[in-house]
Amino acid sequence: MISEDIFKRRRRHNNTPKYVLLIIANYVVCCALFTLDSKLNWFFFLTLIFLAVYNYYNIRRNIEEFTKPAIVSYILSLAGIVLLYFVARNAG
Repeated sequence: MISEDIFKRRRRHNNTPKYVLLIIANYVVCCALFTLDSKLNWFFFLTLIFLAVYNYYNIRRNIEEFTKPAIVSYILSLAGIVLLYFVARNAG
């Protein structure tokens, strides 16, 4: 059979902080939305509402991980998403 050393889990492989995963999820969803049609429609706003609800519950569930630097980075990432929106709209 195959040795167990091949399938050993790497140390600290799954220790990405929850706020980093939340920021990555926000950027992935928003980048996917911004590549759609140039006009704003109901799907765009519905997806943003679901994303806001997801953010709210994720922050409430992992409130102990959201320290002051994490909150600042989260707010800066939201500002970056707004900037990304305007850049994507002007480029297209």
